[in-house]
Amino acid sequence: MSEAPEAPEAPEEGWFCVRSKPKSEHIAARNLQQFAHLDEVFCPRIRFEKATLRGRVWYIEALFPGYLFARFDLASDLRTVNGALGVSGVLHFADFYPQISDTYIRELRQEFPEESNAIRVIEQALAPGDEITITEGAMKGLKTIVTRLVGGGDRVAVLLDWLGQEREAEVSMQAVMRPGDIRQEIRQR
Repeated sequence: MSEAPEAPEAPEEGWFCVRSKPKSEHIAARNLQQFAHLDEVFCPRIRFEKATLRGRVWYIEALFPGYLFARFDLASDLRTVNGALGVSGVLHFADFYPQISDTYIRELRQEFPEESNAIRVIEQALAPGDEITITEGAMKGLKTIVTRLVGGGDRVAVLLDWLGQEREAEVSMQAVMRPGDIRQEIRQR
């Protein structure tokens, strides 16, 4: 009687989703590269302008807050990755550690220029006549047109068809998205 061949084990090396401590994604990425000696770590970040009490301020934050991607061998590097400063742990479900496909990481990297250390600038500049989609509130999903910028550029007036008449309404600049906005492309993936 011959023994049945063993099923090949699933590959242990690949891209995994790593959880970071709050607002520490870039620190965790640096520590994974420098102290855990991982060659491939990817932490996509966005730079955007936001209205504050001090005026308009540029912010940089992770595209996926609290998460980054790292390529490593699960069997031999898991303990080192989990122990890196700024890391909360590797995303897992019970004993299952899902891998992120190389194709997805490659496509995501194409959206972020290498020379800017994986930071993509999100332009919020809107002008009257721009087509937008409202992304928050009671009008979420409504496609409309910007009629004018209101108050220091943190709100826009949009055209609405209300009970058979065209009316203007104001919405926050943060609650609108132009077609082709990177946030929309990423949400659809």
